[in-house]
Amino acid sequence: MRFPSRLAVAAASLLLVSGTSFAQTGNPAWLEQLELQIASEEQCEVGFYIYVNEEKLGGRTVQEARAQCVDGRQFDASRTEPDSRFTISECGTRVC
Repeated sequence: MRFPSRLAVAAASLLLVSGTSFAQTGNPAWLEQLELQIASEEQCEVGFYIYVNEEKLGGRTVQEARAQCVDGRQFDASRTEPDSRFTISECGTRVC
């Protein structure tokens, strides 16, 4: 089983704190909805979020996140309101 390196965990923590306005107020309700959906559809227990973003685009709210499962898998998820379900896709291996 692969676990994220300390550097990856530190970078993820930094992204969560600096990249969102949710750090002081806790997680937004839509992350709880995503956690339930990803558990049901992908059998993923979310360990932490690497990326979280919510913004207005064309007058509609777009929500995006990358979740790290406790088993090491990662999933990207997004939805544009008024959709109630997220589109979830597993992250593959990337080589730069």
